[in-house]
Amino acid sequence: MRRDVRILLVGDEGVGKSTIVTSLIKESYVSHVQHIVPEVTIPPEVTPENVTTYIVDSGAGPQDRQHLESEIRKAHVICVVYSIDNPNSFDRIPTYWLPYFRQLGVNVPVILVGNKIDLRGGEVTNEALEEEIVPIMNEFKEVETCVECSAKLPLNVSEVFYFAQKAVLHPTAPLYDSRDHVLKPACVNALKRIFKLCDKNKDGVLDDAELNEFQRICFDAPLQLQELEGIKEMVREHAEGGVRDNGLTEAGFLYLHTIFIQRGRLETTWTVLRKFGYAEDLRLTESFLSPKFDVPYDCSVELSPLGYHFFTDIFETYDKDQDGALKTSELEDLFSTSPGNPWASQRFPDTTLVDDTGAVTLQGWLAQWSMTTLLDHKTTLAYLGYLGYPDEPRTSALQITKPRKVERRKGKSTRNVFLCYVCGAAGSGKTSLLRAFAGKPYQEAYEPTSKPISVVNAVDIDGSEKYLVLQEFGARYEAETLRNSKKTDLPDAIVYVYDSSDTNSFSYISNLRQQYSLDHIPTLFVATKSDLDLALQRHEVQPDVYCRRLGLQVPVSVSVKTGQTADVFHVICSVAMHPNSAIPGGAERALSATARLRMYVTWTALLGGVSASLLMMYRTLLRPGGPLGTWGGQWAGWLLGHRREL
Repeated sequence: MRRDVRILLVGDEGVGKSTIVTSLIKESYVSHVQHIVPEVTIPPEVTPENVTTYIVDSGAGPQDRQHLESEIRKAHVICVVYSIDNPNSFDRIPTYWLPYFRQLGVNVPVILVGNKIDLRGGEVTNEALEEEIVPIMNEFKEVETCVECSAKLPLNVSEVFYFAQKAVLHPTAPLYDSRDHVLKPACVNALKRIFKLCDKNKDGVLDDAELNEFQRICFDAPLQLQELEGIKEMVREHAEGGVRDNGLTEAGFLYLHTIFIQRGRLETTWTVLRKFGYAEDLRLTESFLSPKFDVPYDCSVELSPLGYHFFTDIFETYDKDQDGALKTSELEDLFSTSPGNPWASQRFPDTTLVDDTGAVTLQGWLAQWSMTTLLDHKTTLAYLGYLGYPDEPRTSALQITKPRKVERRKGKSTRNVFLCYVCGAAGSGKTSLLRAFAGKPYQEAYEPTSKPISVVNAVDIDGSEKYLVLQEFGARYEAETLRNSKKTDLPDAIVYVYDSSDTNSFSYISNLRQQYSLDHIPTLFVATKSDLDLALQRHEVQPDVYCRRLGLQVPVSVSVKTGQTADVFHVICSVAMHPNSAIPGGAERALSATARLRMYVTWTALLGGVSASLLMMYRTLLRPGGPLGTWGGQWAGWLLGHRREL
């Protein structure tokens, strides 16, 4: 909601624009006022909506034209003033003023203000007002309402500016079709989504507890039992099907908001919409979908216990048949308060665990969200909002890990979700390995990987459940990923896959290691297709010798086709948890290329400082004939010579 409102008064000469402004400020009638009153600023603390309000007067003469057009373009709301004793000033509203605004390309709310009701001869109310105004409102949708006042009495002057403020802060146009007297489709959709989020048990009605929780969220105050019964009784009388099983239905919820708007209580509906993240265009705001959440470099994001609890609860709520899995229709219902399934373009549910019917299990559901949070935590944050995460701040559903480099120096990772890159030549069996990890059946036909694939599953490590994400990039994206130092700092492990029956397969991954700087990543080699005859690899040394020279365990042999995976996924997790045991060439290479350069510079500076100190000592104490004599000079010379060898 905006924090300031700019109100412009326009109208024919002599209708009393300037007098209305002075009556508001002075709270009394001023008979003689200047042609155009200077701009007035009203501080937020004295306005009902707690916003800064600027009131701008204008003239209608030819000499005022340039100033008038400028102010019309800057206004948030325009009050068109007419005098009830001058019918021509009213007639010019639909024939001159409103078309003039449109001609300037201005589309802001308009309030019609009938001034000088004190001249009506004792009758301050106009019974025919609605009949006069409705045709104008039907033709010009920007007209919000009409207020009659008297700057002389003064009467209803403050109401003019209240309605002007309200037209900006709680506009009618996005919510309500004044011609057909119905809620607009965008408003209906937003209120339906809010209803569904508040219907915690998904029984199609808001019971007393759910209505009170809704009231607490939006207005920070519960409803008394008598108030609840009064609301339901009113809905029961006027909206068919609005109450069922003593609870408010979706139809009843929509009826209530229609009544609020028709009775001029737009602030009630707007308060509800804004509490649930909606902006004036009835779209969820960017700040709602992407709350501030800074992730330090080299750290990753995981679901917190609160996050896992929320996703478990929502799974169980939408598992209508209570079979422990979400089928397609249940997933569609679950995501109905969002733009849709966030993984629709990612081969879901092939990316995680499903049951025999293809429905996503609870373990697969939590694993999928663990992977999403690791790879793209902004999507998780947005969907927490879409799905109605109840706690504030919403970022409490996430937690940030310690930096990878810090944990690698300590030799043990405390993370709960690990990322592993899977690299290897085309046809080496990478995709089959990923499918096996996600519990999918083996496919005999080979299909090249055209775009990156990610799968996830839980792995039990010493009684503790960890989630492992395996990523394969395909020939098109593998080189692009591995040459990017920022991307190679992300994985907790890298698995090099080669086909043990293909003589050229191992050379591919050996060349890969030589081409890119990857030795800071904990590493595991996997030999696939162990059910086929073992081939001698066309490489200077065989894979087992190659691994031993790097200080790594020999390749793990697997056959996805026969189901012999040798607990390779457990091994990958162990490598990620204990990174120093799997760094090619030793634990000191666990640092990235950038970190190694930084360490080299530090040691060079340190050793340079030592050399300078020794040189100073030699010059002052150990020089020939110096205090420590010949022996000292020989000792210092040996040290300086050793430094040069380093």
